[in-house]
Amino acid sequence: MFKLFWLWNDDSEQEFKDWIEVEVSNEDENKDDDVGQVALDIIEAEDEIIIIAPIAWVRLENIDLSLNKTVLTIKWRREKPEEFFIENWILRNSECFWWEFVRNVILPENLAMNKIKAYMQENVLVINIPKLKFDSKNIKIDRIDS
Repeated sequence: MFKLFWLWNDDSEQEFKDWIEVEVSNEDENKDDDVGQVALDIIEAEDEIIIIAPIAWVRLENIDLSLNKTVLTIKWRREKPEEFFIENWILRNSECFWWEFVRNVILPENLAMNKIKAYMQENVLVINIPKLKFDSKNIKIDRIDS
C-alpha cells in the first residue's frame, strides 16, 4: 500500500492534512465473478428489430440466449486458448476479456417473442425479432342523439 495525493490549507502552506491510501495488488484482477459487456447495435426495421453483437472467439455452444417477459439476456463465455498459457511467457499488456459476458436488452412489448431467430455469421451474433402485425381498421363513429 502507498499513500497518494495531499491537501493543504488555505494559507497555501503545503501542510499535509489528509492522505488517500491506495492498495496495489499483484493478484489477477479478473476473477470468476467479473463480467464483461459487449457493445450492441440495435436496429429497428419496418417489420422487425435486429440486434447485432460482435462475439469473437466464442463457440456457438457457449452462447446462451434467454427471454424473461421483455428482457432478452445474451450470455457467453470466452475461453483463452491454451496455446497462450506458455509458462515462460510474460504478459506485457492485457486488454482482452476472456471470461463471462452478459448483456440484457429491454425489448418493447409489440414484438413476436415466440418467433425470435438467431444466427452467427463471421463472429457476429445476429438476433431477429419480428414485430407483431395488427390489422388496420377504420372505425365508424355513431352519433347518439339525446
